[in-house]
Amino acid sequence: MPIESGSCASARQAKQKRKSHSLSIRRTNSSEQERAGLQRDMLEGQDSKLPSAVRNTLLELFGQIEREFENLYIENLELRREIDTLNERLAGEGQTIDGAELSKGQLKTKASHSTSQLSQKLKTTYKASTSKIVSSFKTTTSRAICQLVKEYVGHRDGIWDVSVAKTQPVVLGTASADHTALLWSIETGKCLVKYVGHVGSVNSIKFHPTEQVALTASGDQTAHIWRYIVQLPTPQPTADCNQVSGEDEVEISDKDEPDGDGDGSSDCPTVRAPLTSLKSHQGVVIAADWLVGGKQAVTASWDRTANLYDVETSELVHSLTGHDQELTHCCTHPTQRLVVTSSRDTTFRLWDFRDPSIHSVNVFQGHTDTVTSAVFTVGDNVVSGSDDRTVKVWDLKNMRSPIATIRTDSAVNRINVCVGQRIIALPHDNRQVRLFDMSGVRLARLPRSNRQGHRRMVCCTAWCEDHPICNLFTCGFDRQAIGWNINIPALLQEK
Repeated sequence: MPIESGSCASARQAKQKRKSHSLSIRRTNSSEQERAGLQRDMLEGQDSKLPSAVRNTLLELFGQIEREFENLYIENLELRREIDTLNERLAGEGQTIDGAELSKGQLKTKASHSTSQLSQKLKTTYKASTSKIVSSFKTTTSRAICQLVKEYVGHRDGIWDVSVAKTQPVVLGTASADHTALLWSIETGKCLVKYVGHVGSVNSIKFHPTEQVALTASGDQTAHIWRYIVQLPTPQPTADCNQVSGEDEVEISDKDEPDGDGDGSSDCPTVRAPLTSLKSHQGVVIAADWLVGGKQAVTASWDRTANLYDVETSELVHSLTGHDQELTHCCTHPTQRLVVTSSRDTTFRLWDFRDPSIHSVNVFQGHTDTVTSAVFTVGDNVVSGSDDRTVKVWDLKNMRSPIATIRTDSAVNRINVCVGQRIIALPHDNRQVRLFDMSGVRLARLPRSNRQGHRRMVCCTAWCEDHPICNLFTCGFDRQAIGWNINIPALLQEK
């Protein structure tokens, strides 16, 4: 009798497995209809106040869920068979070692190599089969590296944006859905100035590069430029906010959230009118930023356009059209006349105003859902975040594909990059804040527990690299902003 070759045996075994898999699916599909009919019959015999259409819809949904779990179960069975096959192959290799006598050391080396290969195969197979269900998580960095320092509580609704002043004195700015923007002392957490000039949600706040002037964007279809004068209070000793480990994940009810009714923002100085109002949009102004030098400003709106204004005259210089859906964010380059806008149309666009006579535009396509923000970094890089749960790093000289991709387990909101250390801070819908480097390596996750961290969606992050106490700020829809101290040298060393 001829001996069957190894390749033929493998092919036949694979064919048998595929046949068994298809038979299992057919049996599953044939029994699904029987179960669905049986469930309907059982429910029809029971008293229920639900309309029949609603009950049928629920049954169909539960049937779909059951089918998904059955498919996963079948995939797990296939995975187990592959593992058994690899184990048998390894055992066979160990039994067929013959010829010259091998020393124990040689046998040990060969077994170790085979085991290493098998381990790598198992890891690859396991990751491929489970990537649809779960994401891998790195152990949370110790509290010594990421410490909560100060909470800024005073808004009566969610905070959409947070920013740090670029001039002395350095203050923190927050923009809120409660129609106000507040300026804070970073050290004491005391509210210094309240701006109440908008009649809609304040969606963005940015500070002028050289003056005590702020730029805010609002749902009232305008952007305001207003001046502030602050005098910092004397810092007071603060209690340690880091008594609870960041590993404890505890859900907090709404009644435990900061109560804005007892805040200290009501007794701080109030600015009621802007120096300049920018009024050319036909929809919500979702974001605004200063161009380098501070003589021009750009706004992004839900009317699918971005506008470039002359600050001194309030005149519209350019209307930037091309996005197919609402804009979500805009950002300017720190040293060049470049603007990047992001949109719900899954793209972001780079606008070049370096040549006064013309302005060019480049379109970046790489996400599959809304691009929530895109920001400039050092050199010619842009980092974009999306509702598709990815963050991508791009080279402006090659926009065909990203140079790095970060995959997360939740939608990503307004990101910010620590320029000096090239660290990206990602705020998520699931209340997490994670730190990555520019190559996509995860560095840390900020602590979140029953006593510290955000209790609802984190909307925005902002780095302040030169501040000795707080060098990262986050804000969320739990009506508070938080100042963190990130030990960057220790963080990079742990990496």
